[in-house]
Amino acid sequence: MTGPDPLRKGFLFLLDKPEKLTSHDVVERVRAATGVSRIGHSGTLDPMATGLLLLCAGGAARLQSFFTLMDKSYEGAIRLGRATTTYDREGERVGEDRDASAVTREAIERAAEAFRGEFLQAPPPYSAKKVGGRKFYEMARAGESVPSLPKKVRVSDLDFGPLEAGRLSFSIACSSGTYIRSIASDLGEKLGCGAHLEALRRTRIGVFSASDAVSLEAFESMGPQERLAAPHAVPLARVPFPFPRVQLASLEAWKIRRGQAVPARGIPAREGDWVTLVGPTNDMLALGQVNPIGDRGVALIKPRIVLE
Repeated sequence: MTGPDPLRKGFLFLLDKPEKLTSHDVVERVRAATGVSRIGHSGTLDPMATGLLLLCAGGAARLQSFFTLMDKSYEGAIRLGRATTTYDREGERVGEDRDASAVTREAIERAAEAFRGEFLQAPPPYSAKKVGGRKFYEMARAGESVPSLPKKVRVSDLDFGPLEAGRLSFSIACSSGTYIRSIASDLGEKLGCGAHLEALRRTRIGVFSASDAVSLEAFESMGPQERLAAPHAVPLARVPFPFPRVQLASLEAWKIRRGQAVPARGIPAREGDWVTLVGPTNDMLALGQVNPIGDRGVALIKPRIVLE
């Protein structure tokens, strides 16, 4: 695939990231396979992690920030008894290993209550978070103090499987930007034995599931048309954005394509809310924002991201 035609309006690719590759590595290989340079991803996975990587190709790259903010789900395992510098299995040991044999399921559930619902979480010292133009891990490797910079995150579901020989399986659903390895490390400290994240797999981003993803190797071996086939490829026009859809007539669509605002009636939205604008043939044209006029259900819709 060398031309932009199939991807002009945008596609999402659902890839199952293997271990040892960075998210950027996957993006570069997909760019090489498709010949499309305009590709981004909607949330980094660490090299040790596997699972769903949502790639935004062509016109979809303009909406990358929307997908990045979607809630995410993971499965994984926490190793009790050892803390590490990076809060995962790839870091160096911090102190001596501690005996976790006396940890009970009741103690785990009590400690885990601190990580359910909304709470403030500081990024790990070894992370790509930036301050003053420098990444945290650069500061940590240089032996410098890393600022805390906590932010509010939300965990809507946190369940644990059996604890076997110090290995605790879990599943979690959380807001974007939640550091799972920080939860693993903090849980270990609350239990008094230390812990780190041993394995992690992302299973869902918003409405998109890892069960619909294909491996990177399989994607690279596909022909151009097969790469654009469901379910691992989703045309932008079929993405279920969580915004009201506004059907436009031909003249309105013409104006939207040129960045002009159009009036609409009966829009169930407040000022500044987003709407999805679709043309006469149901093709997605743009995402717009609403500006109500008066109190009679009339609004002016201004296109913010035009896709055609």
